Amino acid sequence: QVRLEESGGGLVQPGGSLRLSCQTSGSFFAINAMGWHRQGPGNQRELVATISSGGSTNYADSVKGRFTISRDNGKNTVYLQMDSLKPEDTAVYYCYIRNILGRDYWGRGTQVTVSS
Repeated sequence: QVRLEESGGGLVQPGGSLRLSCQTSGSFFAINAMGWHRQGPGNQRELVATISSGGSTNYADSVKGRFTISRDNGKNTVYLQMDSLKPEDTAVYYCYIRNILGRDYWGRGTQVTVSS
């Protein structure tokens, strides 16, 4: 059974930082892409960042220069370093993985709240 478990969310003041982690376990064949999406209050789920098996990254325009995605292939773990956080970054953040067969797996999400 595939399991993705996010951690690192919480309450932070504007301008602050958080680091999200997503630990994967289970049998899912080889992982291709890993990434993060988010869903803010009243919004649709949107892509935040992705990282390929080769390390190529892609970011939403709204987070470029502030967020950094990375992965540890040995641990099948993906991270999201979030700096200079803004109130509009408030959302539930979901990690996902896509295996080499094109199947996606999702975590349950972790809440990030940016507020003074």
